[in-house]
Amino acid sequence: MSKQTETVRRMTVPQITRRKGKSPIVSLTSYHAHTAAIVDKHVDFILVGDSLGMVMHGMDSTLGVPLDLMIMHGKAVMRGTSKALVVVDMPFGTYEESPEVAFRNAVRIMKETGCGAVKLEGGAQMAPTIRFLVERGIPVMAHIGLTPQSTNVMGGFKTQGRDRDSWQSHRDDATAVTEAGAFAVVLEGMVEELAALITKDIAIPTIGIGASVECDGQILVLEDMLGMNAWTPKFVRVYAELGPIIEDAVSRYADDVRNRSFPAEAEVYR
Repeated sequence: MSKQTETVRRMTVPQITRRKGKSPIVSLTSYHAHTAAIVDKHVDFILVGDSLGMVMHGMDSTLGVPLDLMIMHGKAVMRGTSKALVVVDMPFGTYEESPEVAFRNAVRIMKETGCGAVKLEGGAQMAPTIRFLVERGIPVMAHIGLTPQSTNVMGGFKTQGRDRDSWQSHRDDATAVTEAGAFAVVLEGMVEELAALITKDIAIPTIGIGASVECDGQILVLEDMLGMNAWTPKFVRVYAELGPIIEDAVSRYADDVRNRSFPAEAEVYR
């Protein structure tokens, strides 16, 4: 008799939404198949973030990331995963012009990568676009608070909500994207008290990055929490110091090549 293998099913958008107020939602970014295969075992969803422009390609910001690059990395992450929901960022300039343009580009992302959802930045002003996409079968994760694609308007990466007069605007953004049909919303760079209010206000999960434990879930950039960058934001907890470990390994390899101790007899074919 043949042994029946258990089918591994991916986390779905409705499953993420139903986690609201129950068990915390775990997420990390990933940009290629190797790390995605490791992360996939432990998280509920993986974000292929446009932060890959800075982390993987040395860009100064996320603004220069093209759609084709997001699709390429999205394909790689999908090839490395089988369990987690994969969400792909819509890069700057691919959704702001009109709901129709956003739909065309979101369809490309989902068709070519096979991902389960897209993410776009913006609150009340993007609610009509979110509604347009959701009504046409595109699951959307929203993103409010500190929105990196808008840093030129914001004047940099500034924590949101330090001025209580701004709180209502952020709460209105959260309500708008919820009513438009977003299945979850990322709260980035936001003071704890405001994040807690928003989390209680809305019926969909809040995913915090620099927005405190009050959120329904958390996400970090993988390379940040692995200690691979020279500078780490305040909200990141570093779980490993891989940067120095990698540099030490490369240094020792270079020394071994230069002193001709690599390859040794055990590493040579006879």
